[in-house]
Amino acid sequence: MEGDGDGGGSTGPEPEEGAAVEFHEDEEIIEVLELNEGEADSDDPVTDVMDVDYADQSEDGEMADADSDTDDESDQEEGDPQDDSELTYSEHNAPIYCVSLDPKETKLAVSGGQYDKAFVWRISDGETLFQCKGHKDAVKFASFSQDSTLVVTADMKGLMKVWRVEDGKEIWSYQVPKLKVEAPREHYEGVIVPVIILLESRKDKLQWLEWHPCAHVLLYGTPDGNTWMWKIPSGECKSFQGPSCPATCGQFLPDGERAVVGYEDGSVRIWDLKEGKTLHALEGTDSHRGPMSCVACNTDGSQILTGSFDCDTKMVNTATGKVVGLFRIESYASKTPKDEADFNSVECMGFCDVLSLVAVLYLDGSVAVYDILTQTLQHRFRHKSTLIKLIWEDMSPVLYTCCRDGAINLWDSRSGEMIIEYGGHTAEITDFAINKDSSIVVTVSSDHEAKVFCVDKLDR
Repeated sequence: MEGDGDGGGSTGPEPEEGAAVEFHEDEEIIEVLELNEGEADSDDPVTDVMDVDYADQSEDGEMADADSDTDDESDQEEGDPQDDSELTYSEHNAPIYCVSLDPKETKLAVSGGQYDKAFVWRISDGETLFQCKGHKDAVKFASFSQDSTLVVTADMKGLMKVWRVEDGKEIWSYQVPKLKVEAPREHYEGVIVPVIILLESRKDKLQWLEWHPCAHVLLYGTPDGNTWMWKIPSGECKSFQGPSCPATCGQFLPDGERAVVGYEDGSVRIWDLKEGKTLHALEGTDSHRGPMSCVACNTDGSQILTGSFDCDTKMVNTATGKVVGLFRIESYASKTPKDEADFNSVECMGFCDVLSLVAVLYLDGSVAVYDILTQTLQHRFRHKSTLIKLIWEDMSPVLYTCCRDGAINLWDSRSGEMIIEYGGHTAEITDFAINKDSSIVVTVSSDHEAKVFCVDKLDR
């Protein structure tokens, strides 16, 4: 499924309203024009994991007619960005916060945002399959199970709902109860941590939410330090007790038998999900100096990355629990923070599948690419606007980022150079997703719109 486009991310003519957008393999025939005077025709690992006692709980180059009215161009507002997208989805009518693609066929997207709204829709023509109704607050999480048969949505008040994609029926729901949460620490040695950030995060009853890599099982962390695992739709569950501070980030490892969870005190734990016990814990000098912000793992789960408010990224061997790498920008490490204006942190990171590289995105909008073997900085780049999220392309050295100017950027990690930019949003992109063959990118934004972009491999 690859879209065909020119260099620079421009697209062909916009589809007629209500028309489906078809994605072709290899070469794409956009339109055939008849050169005549006539008018043209329009045409179960679950068992292993859960086997314990459970707790009770219009572009200038468009093919326009020669005598078309040029006044149409003047109707477009000055300063509007070029729209390189193939399709725009506009059902939300409010800021959108999250998006996910169905991993099996990449035909559907689920997006969630403000005003308690979430929708499952088709990316080829923008048709809404169903709305995920009943939430009590803004929908912060929305994603498909790995077999694409279920969708989970969760709001900021901790209400989770699971929907069957086939008929849009709600099959499971759970409200996270009111939790007793410890007050945040006021001081971290050598690290400025704005207390307001820690206080705000405590308002979210769900800190993060993940599907099991091959089963209908959910894993999530809460601000009281617990991590919970639920079997869907039976509701069987068990918990993993962490320290008395928020479980700020976490995810399943690829084997589905273990999970890594990071905590606000800077510690990290690798859990045995079947036995319900800690396999390894990064504490003391091995832990981070500030709250954990993100975790990531490589494709086989042998190594994980841990990121923190201290701007350090550590690499951990999951078999031994030992720290085997430290990725740090010295200017960040040597800087003595004086006030909250100096605050910076690791926001997102990931392993490259084909090269011995990791990429780390920082709060200040810069991205650093490190060599794993030498643990040295290879490239550091910053876009004209603050970057928000990064994703590595599968089996490729290409890195995708989104930023506050509403653009998606593709970077060559080997050179640190930007390959191409795709624009269209009029506000910041809040989330984006890529399909497995990297031919489609779906973005969501504060401008109330979701957009579908076709990525041409010739551009790379």
